[in-house]
Amino acid sequence: MRLFIAINFNSDTRNRVLALRDALRSRSERGNFSVPENLHLTLAFLGECDDKQLAVAKTAMDTIRFEPFRIDIERVGRFKRAGGDIWWAGVHESKALLDLQRKLADRLIAEGFALDKRKYSPHITLGREVLTNASPWEIAPFGEIAGKFDLMKSERIRGKLTYTAIYEKQGGKQ
Repeated sequence: MRLFIAINFNSDTRNRVLALRDALRSRSERGNFSVPENLHLTLAFLGECDDKQLAVAKTAMDTIRFEPFRIDIERVGRFKRAGGDIWWAGVHESKALLDLQRKLADRLIAEGFALDKRKYSPHITLGREVLTNASPWEIAPFGEIAGKFDLMKSERIRGKLTYTAIYEKQGGKQ
């Protein structure tokens, strides 16, 4: 099974991110735009995992302690790619977010997971293979308090990419 760990959003934040996606879509010739239920902030991508690795990932998540913190979405940008860019909503790189992601990544690496070595760049994917004349833009920041993160399973169900939360880790006093 294909797994990743992410922060999922409440309906208000999700709707505001969807408005950004729709603004981008309206300015684009084409693109593969994210569906509402798949909008999330990835903390760690684990890739293909077996049942043993699933159990290890859950145990690693359980060791992470964090206090709920604010996530702010503050801009729209892109990663340039041949054949169309990946467009995203950029998340403020707060100390709390970066500390959580680093603690989680360090623990997963210690447990044998091979994680991406690139610098963590917190973002919410709005669309892939997007062709547009639009330029990245700033927005009035908005967000929510992140009080948990989820272990997510990625699979195709009847041809549709579907992300399902299969385990969660709550923040706060434990």
